[in-house]
Amino acid sequence: MEATNIVNKLFEASIAVKRDASAKLSGPIAHAGAAMSQCLQNDGKILSCGNGGSAADAQHFSSELLNRFDRDRRGLAAIALTTDSSTLTSVANDYSYNDVFAKQVAALGRPGDMLLAISTSGNSANVNQAVATAHERQMKVVALSGRDGGEMAACLASDDIEIRVPAEITARIQEVHLLSIHCLCELIDQQLIGPREV
Repeated sequence: MEATNIVNKLFEASIAVKRDASAKLSGPIAHAGAAMSQCLQNDGKILSCGNGGSAADAQHFSSELLNRFDRDRRGLAAIALTTDSSTLTSVANDYSYNDVFAKQVAALGRPGDMLLAISTSGNSANVNQAVATAHERQMKVVALSGRDGGEMAACLASDDIEIRVPAEITARIQEVHLLSIHCLCELIDQQLIGPREV
């Protein structure tokens, strides 16, 4: 198959998944944006975690809050739990890789804070342990997942918010996760610094 045809098919697949996801996820994303805005307005913070591409998404989200999305505003309290290599490797070495995020949530999380838990499959044990620890710390969870939601779907509490991408292919799920993160950032900005046309 010609390279340009491959590229065109990938674009078309991404557009199709995003169109399907828009109909299913606009409500949960709007709900999550409102909850995150309220958390930040109440001087709470948002912790985020994930593995691989989802780790990059966690860092992307955190940087958009700490610095700016695309309008000037004060920095917002956000911490990506994926960035401290000394903490990650010491916890993995002394305890288990499954504990690398949960230990940080236990130390940094406070009642009223939130956790953005990202896993394309929903089956990342370290992310799911972070969800359980967030509940122990009286934190609400926003879960970005895909496929059937995996084990994370069963970990969520009734007041958590699940944003489950209706797709099977990891790359397509990640593409919708990134768009969802940008939607969350825009919703937070509109709540905190005022509405605008998008």
